[in-house]
Amino acid sequence: MIKSALISVSDKTGVLDFARALSAMGVQLLSTGGTAKMLADNGLAVTEVADYTGFPEMLDGRVKTLHPKVHGGILARRDFPEHMAKLAEHGIPTIDMVVVNLYPFQATVAKDECSLDDAIENIDIGGPAMLRSSAKNHKDVVVICDPADYGVVLAEMKTTDNTPGFVSYETRFRLATKVYAHTAQYDGAIANYLTSLGPDRAHATRGAYPKNLNVAFEKVQDMRYGENPHQSAAFYRDVVATPGALANYRQLQGKELSFNNIADADAAWECVKSMGGFDQSAACVIVKHANPCGVALGSDAADAYKRALQTDPTSAFGGIIAFNVEVDAAAAVELAKLFVEVLIAPTFSAEAKQILSAKQNVRLLEIPLDAANAGVNAMDFKRVGGGLLVQSADAKNVLVADLKVVSKLQPTPQQLQDMMFAWRVAKYVKSNAIVFCGNNMTLGVGAGQMSRIDSARIASIKAQNAGLSLAGSVVASDAFFPFRDGLDVVVDAGATCVIHPGGSMRDQEVIDAADERGVVMVYTGTRHFRH
Repeated sequence: MIKSALISVSDKTGVLDFARALSAMGVQLLSTGGTAKMLADNGLAVTEVADYTGFPEMLDGRVKTLHPKVHGGILARRDFPEHMAKLAEHGIPTIDMVVVNLYPFQATVAKDECSLDDAIENIDIGGPAMLRSSAKNHKDVVVICDPADYGVVLAEMKTTDNTPGFVSYETRFRLATKVYAHTAQYDGAIANYLTSLGPDRAHATRGAYPKNLNVAFEKVQDMRYGENPHQSAAFYRDVVATPGALANYRQLQGKELSFNNIADADAAWECVKSMGGFDQSAACVIVKHANPCGVALGSDAADAYKRALQTDPTSAFGGIIAFNVEVDAAAAVELAKLFVEVLIAPTFSAEAKQILSAKQNVRLLEIPLDAANAGVNAMDFKRVGGGLLVQSADAKNVLVADLKVVSKLQPTPQQLQDMMFAWRVAKYVKSNAIVFCGNNMTLGVGAGQMSRIDSARIASIKAQNAGLSLAGSVVASDAFFPFRDGLDVVVDAGATCVIHPGGSMRDQEVIDAADERGVVMVYTGTRHFRH
């Protein structure tokens, strides 16, 4: 039975209604500072912790709840007679519920005007201590650190076993584990911040990479296996959601996602998100084994899909397909003709869902996407033997204004648009990457080769196999051409424009070759290796 509850929250979302419901059940309310005032101002009977302990808050609020009458009432085991006798000896009542959330440290240090003093003062001490004490004694104490759990706990208190105020052990345990995850994340954020400060300890000059890196993720699901059947695996997502990211998916139908499904779906989704800003509103990306094998813009989803499929219909079999617009009935009819593993879109129309329901094993994923909702991960991680590589995400999208024409020939407006399209695609192709494009669609993709020349040859072979002409095409290379031989291969295949970062020791030799062959060459100044 819950007879008393200590409530002390920074985030006051929903807490007044929760406290009212507790009070209506006869639960005695204890509280501190601003929370106590809010409850009292709204007509609730509440005892301030300072009155409860007989000891005032002090040191500008740094010491409020760090008192034996608080922690004794939380930590005492009700099934240990010696614990209960000790409480009786010292006149300490039990505290059956603790509702605490912490000072907003992460929100504070995210502000440009934050100082080290501001950060330090927003390190909560009493809150984590109460949460950890309550979680340790979860058998006897219900602990809540997330306002989202208020309704769940109230519902159980009202209905479980027809015993008012009863909360099951399963719920108590779940809430306790949530607390330890929460306090670990909180302490990790503090350590990340403090170890990112330089010798001057100035907020404005803190480093992007702390000396001690703590990261927190929550498990979405266990996977049947990893990349291969002999490997185990699980999928975790950020505790704080990244807007527009794959992890925000809602699965509408189909089998459970596999490890490889999720990895490939992320490649497709990130690529299709980057296609904003072109004239056509619809984009389609087809991915196989982490590489785009067909990308196109179109007047609608069906048109974009049919154009993307032309690049490599063989590789598209069993692939992952992503759209940046709603999949409607017309697109669904076309998609139903091909075996695919996953379809991704911001929405699927009712008619499309009906058509695709006949393909019961196809996973349909809806992910919100709009101009203000297309975020990227702040950091990329790569595990290596005994360590972790951390880098900022490759979020840069080169603009036309960033380009430098280095050839004698100048590009036409259409060539410029095709080069920008090709460059966006090349960013998502494994290095070494060579991508032939024309009229806002891929014509041939060469990926993941040790030699850039081999990537160029494979891309041209792919185009030939698909019956696509490369005459007059543009080519994007994710890194510079170290020699002219790679350029000669793509020009021999039919390319008339080349876009790449530049930066080779032999840049002039390659530029001279472009002028000799009569093709346009443009530098981006940005490399997009993808390993």
